[in-house]
Amino acid sequence: MFRDRVFKGERFFHGFGRESPFSKGDLKYVILDLLKEKPRYGYEIIRALEERSHGFYTPSPGVVYPTLQMLEEMGYASATERDGKKIYTITEEGSKFLAEQKDFTDEVKSHMKHHWNPENMGVIMEMMGDFRELGRLVRQRVGSIEPDKMQRIREVISRASQEIKTILEE
Repeated sequence: MFRDRVFKGERFFHGFGRESPFSKGDLKYVILDLLKEKPRYGYEIIRALEERSHGFYTPSPGVVYPTLQMLEEMGYASATERDGKKIYTITEEGSKFLAEQKDFTDEVKSHMKHHWNPENMGVIMEMMGDFRELGRLVRQRVGSIEPDKMQRIREVISRASQEIKTILEE
């Protein structure tokens, strides 16, 4: 059941916060990998992903639980009831599937580690604060900014965007 995957620089991680950084279907590999470590409740999976992303990604229960149900239906995970909650465990078939998809799973984990590197968090948080401040400034005054000033602001933002693009392409 191995599928060839194409890895492109922007295939993974296209957002912050609650928006999923994963491409469609990729979260199942991450969840299976977490279950390989130990059996977990759905809530534990949510917290583990939040921890590993240093707070940049918190998957919603509406994403995690359907993925767990799908893994169960595929035979890759099983669930047992404990204290009124379902605890999920990877099955032998799930372990086999994960091993067959090792290259892909390793690539996803590598992107997670690279993008959610704690060494970058301080700068990222400052940068996100700058974005919020810029948005706040423009939102507060957008109705009263003179057209020539609005054009100058747009030009500054456009230049900054182009400079950032150049830096990222280096």
